Amino acid sequence: MLTAQQALDHLLSHAKPVHENEDVPVQAALGRVLANSVQSLVDVPPLDNTSMDGYAVRTADTATSGQKLQVAQRIPAGSVGTQLEPGTAARIFTGAPIPPGADAVVMQEDCAIPEGLTDQVQVNTVPAVGQWIRRRGEDLSAGKTALTAGIFLRPQELGVAASAGLTHLNVKRRVRVAAFFTGDELALPGEPLKPGGIYNSNRDTLLACLRSLGCDASDLGIVPDRLDATREALRHASKDHDLIITSGGVSVGEEDHIKPAVTAEGRLDLWQIAIKPGKPLAFGAVRKSDQSSAANFSDESWFIGLPGNPVSSFVTFLLFVRPFILKLQGRASITTPSYLVRADFDWLKADRRNEFLRVKMNEQDGLDLFPNQSSGVLTSASWGDGLVDCPPNQAIRKGDLVKYMPFDALLK
Repeated sequence: MLTAQQALDHLLSHAKPVHENEDVPVQAALGRVLANSVQSLVDVPPLDNTSMDGYAVRTADTATSGQKLQVAQRIPAGSVGTQLEPGTAARIFTGAPIPPGADAVVMQEDCAIPEGLTDQVQVNTVPAVGQWIRRRGEDLSAGKTALTAGIFLRPQELGVAASAGLTHLNVKRRVRVAAFFTGDELALPGEPLKPGGIYNSNRDTLLACLRSLGCDASDLGIVPDRLDATREALRHASKDHDLIITSGGVSVGEEDHIKPAVTAEGRLDLWQIAIKPGKPLAFGAVRKSDQSSAANFSDESWFIGLPGNPVSSFVTFLLFVRPFILKLQGRASITTPSYLVRADFDWLKADRRNEFLRVKMNEQDGLDLFPNQSSGVLTSASWGDGLVDCPPNQAIRKGDLVKYMPFDALLK
């Protein structure tokens, strides 16, 4: 069996970023991947300005505490002051430009207005040169890189783009992924369950995972356990998608048709991976059935077949499909985030496979273990907030530091 790292390395060696880019308004760029680095059009901030409400002063006039200065001007944000003369101060408000001649700001809490003298201020501290002054260009300078290619655009990146004076960003087109699900036992919520039937939880889980990563996800529904139906679903999915993922049917039983179907429509590797949950994984490609519809695609769609058990499907998506998609998207970083965290549980039945345990951070900053780690118990993933990566043949004892992968970092 392959290790998880061997399987991931093989997948990533084949993934290539999509080629097509598009310009979109900054407001529409959330959740996209930046295709080209961008430079700031302006200095940010454009002028030296104050980070506090207070008084702009000359430090030469305030070498000792208690100095009284004439308040010669008032500068709100959006206004520009005049030359600050010796012996004077400027009443100034957060964000307002520093007037010429001033070299420090004293916040208003450190000042007092002498009784009956509203045009004067008493400075009760000795300011340092540059105190409470934000320098021109200290955030961004004109012509310098504001955002680098390959980053996933979050709200804060859109704010940086706006502060840099940018109206549009050049982004990678969204990766298009088709998903279908095999199994005659499957039904959709709201439908009656036949004897032996179950509701299809993987559909909603995997489609949500795809959308959380910024993909265009197409739901091709439940496909009957027949070779002809599976082949037809693959042909349909290959037309306009970069990647096809399936859930179920990747074992070698008589009702598992993924292997012969993908082999007939393209090429396939079927692996046994030394992980738990999630042992079988299929990877390959499906030929485009209609080349005329594939103008913006390669002549193949990538294929990844996941196991059918709900937790196995979810975990293998996070471990293998997620980084594969991130590379297709052209992201600069595709590493799986992890942290060393204290285990507040015992896991003494070490397995020969690499196990991924569902855990939750507790109020003591340790990790609690869900009591039932079966691959069919999806509530373990809902209860938990991450996975512990437990190496093969290794037990875990309370107090051990373990490799923790939080779900919120794996689903963005």
